[in-house]
Amino acid sequence: MAANEEPKGAGALRNAFGNILCFFILLLIGVIAFSIRLFSVIKYESVIHEFDPYFNYRVTQFLTKNGIYDFWNWFDDRTWYPLGRVIGGTVYPGLTLTAGSMWWILNSFNIPLSVETVCVFTAPVFSANAAWATYLLTKEVKGTGAGLTAALLLAMVPSYISRSVAGSYDNEAVAIFALIFTFYLYIKTLNTGSLFYATLNALSYFYMVCSWGGYTFIINLIPMHALLCIVTGRYSSRLYIAYAPLVVLGTLLAALVPVVGFNAVMTSEHFASFLVFIIINVVALVYYIRGILSPKMFKVATTLVVTLGITVCVAVVAVLVAMVASSPTKGWSGRSLSLLDPTYASKYIPIIASVSEHQPPTWPSYFTDINVLAFLVPAGIIGCFLPLSDASSFVILYLVTSVYFSGVMVRLMLVLAPAACIISGIALSDSFNILTQSIKVHLGKLLSSASVAGDSTSENSASQTEPKASKHTPGEKSEEITKEKQPKKNRKKEKEKEKGTVEKVSNKKQSEKRALILPLEVSVVAILLIVLLGAFYVIHCVWAAAEAYSAPSIVLTSHSHDGLHVFDDFREAYAWLRHNTEVDDKVASWWDYGYQTTAMANRTVIVDNNTWNNTHIATVGTAMSSPEKQAWEIFNSLDVKYVLVVFGGLVGYPSDDINKFLWMVRIGGGVFPHIKEPDYLRDGQYRIDSQATQTMLNCLMYKLSYYRFVETDGKGFDRVRRTEIGRKYFKLTHFEEVFTTHHWMVRIFKLKPPKNRIRGKVKKSKSGSKSNAANKIEAKGRQNPWH
Repeated sequence: MAANEEPKGAGALRNAFGNILCFFILLLIGVIAFSIRLFSVIKYESVIHEFDPYFNYRVTQFLTKNGIYDFWNWFDDRTWYPLGRVIGGTVYPGLTLTAGSMWWILNSFNIPLSVETVCVFTAPVFSANAAWATYLLTKEVKGTGAGLTAALLLAMVPSYISRSVAGSYDNEAVAIFALIFTFYLYIKTLNTGSLFYATLNALSYFYMVCSWGGYTFIINLIPMHALLCIVTGRYSSRLYIAYAPLVVLGTLLAALVPVVGFNAVMTSEHFASFLVFIIINVVALVYYIRGILSPKMFKVATTLVVTLGITVCVAVVAVLVAMVASSPTKGWSGRSLSLLDPTYASKYIPIIASVSEHQPPTWPSYFTDINVLAFLVPAGIIGCFLPLSDASSFVILYLVTSVYFSGVMVRLMLVLAPAACIISGIALSDSFNILTQSIKVHLGKLLSSASVAGDSTSENSASQTEPKASKHTPGEKSEEITKEKQPKKNRKKEKEKEKGTVEKVSNKKQSEKRALILPLEVSVVAILLIVLLGAFYVIHCVWAAAEAYSAPSIVLTSHSHDGLHVFDDFREAYAWLRHNTEVDDKVASWWDYGYQTTAMANRTVIVDNNTWNNTHIATVGTAMSSPEKQAWEIFNSLDVKYVLVVFGGLVGYPSDDINKFLWMVRIGGGVFPHIKEPDYLRDGQYRIDSQATQTMLNCLMYKLSYYRFVETDGKGFDRVRRTEIGRKYFKLTHFEEVFTTHHWMVRIFKLKPPKNRIRGKVKKSKSGSKSNAANKIEAKGRQNPWH
């Protein structure tokens, strides 16, 4: 008994030690996920990045200051003037409520952090949560080793870092965690059949709906997997428990989110879940009837149930078709149609196609964002098929669909990253298991051969001294006597059976050993190569976190032969607007800068990054594309007082308004037919030099960007387009320059009042001529540090 108890105690101790080690590894992975995203704070400063995060930060400030009830009823009159925007009914509140709750909890514990600090570090905190959720999901599919490997890969994958660095306060910061955790609870319910996990799954889906519009990916992927299990004959009660509560309870909870509302039951993105819900109920009824009826009665009942089920499905499909037939998009949103048809946005919704993150990715971007995982994914798919389970089939389906969507839109590389990490973690874990097992077997053989050699020498010496023992024991002799008494035919048959079974068992064991055990040299070299591959992955991830994705868009830097140059023109311009304009003044710019202008300058904007009204944005695009007088009339009708343009021709900043100008023409021409793109092109080429069209040279965007530009170097050389501008000397009659930042990256113009439009010549004052001369001298004295 004592001998038997010791292995049990040793096994329990080993399990306890393994659990503790696993806990500390997960803790270390969370620290890595958090710390690798702090380069933006260390290298620059603790600021909000990009454009959309500034709106989220502004909403979080309002929430923490005024409370949840005022937040739901907040009508923001500083955006989309004169339309305004109901914030509580048009925003996904998950990120805001999460950060607001974190701020409230910290302050309740007397940790007085500012709202901005909490917003800056929300994404790194939830990156650690996403890594732990990846561990739980992968563990349900392939075990603890694969889970730890996948969690480590996700903690550092560049695609996820790009949306979760410190300061990247966008919806994806918490949505990716919600996505992975929802998938984990679905797989957990599928493996256990627990209604408790099914309820948690619906709640996690509700959190995902609150956080990001990408929740439609979940509500379509899970029905696809449920239907796949039914078609392949893998239906079980666990599948029903995992799917049915999610559709019923999840849809009811999703309808509670104001921005979703009845879209949860009225739009085509959700119809697949309802159709599969009907199918799975029909299948469940068939299985139930088969358990209580005889085979003959079951055939009759099955025919009746299937007939009724098909009738109900046809009726539901007919109702759904009738509901969406009146819609020009058949119940699909523009973004969904852009995913299903990659050419749809460029044909019908240019405002969606104009966003850089909605463009298809290039092949190098896959290597940049997921690196070596792209090569490990095929091996991981093979590992998922050995053996194929409900959980592994779900992971394969998740990977296939995310690969397609990432190929349509570069932004959805973020959805592919967790799938690639999970599949690659399975591949690495299985490879390490095989290789380490092979090394262990070979080392065991070497040790056993050495011990056998020593034993054989001692046995030979002992055999020379001891007498030979009899070959058979008394028991064996009696067995042989009974066998001899049996008939010869029976003895031959038994021997043949024994030989057959022994050969089968030996063949199976040999085949398994051949499949799992590799040569010692191959195993050692393979492990070294995997370690080298992992080191290369870590180096690339650290480079991506430190260099590629840490620089904030509002503060730019440039390295040259004379050192580092910092371009803080955006904040300089917003500070000027905040301190030198009236509170009620309206500022017009292209929609990219609307969120930042509202949050940092606290001024009313005409359009912003929400892009919910295409006609309003087209109006601004038309004004930028029109001659100066017509543009002044459009802006004056909108009560605009200042116009802000971003210009990078002096310092070489490529993401300026001149490079975005063709999208203004396309969006404006989509609503106002008199704006035609060919009028701005010369022989199909977009030009700003002397070969540019007169329509291009006379439009407002060209004039506001290149006004007084020739004074900088005397030639008017655009460093972004690498050419001299076509129109160098001109005057503004309806706009006046009021502020230009130090590096000319942001220029602000003021609309002249109607009374200043006087026909005839007007004498210039001496003070005006002196100020112009001073401006010329100052412009010539400026240097260009951007290379």
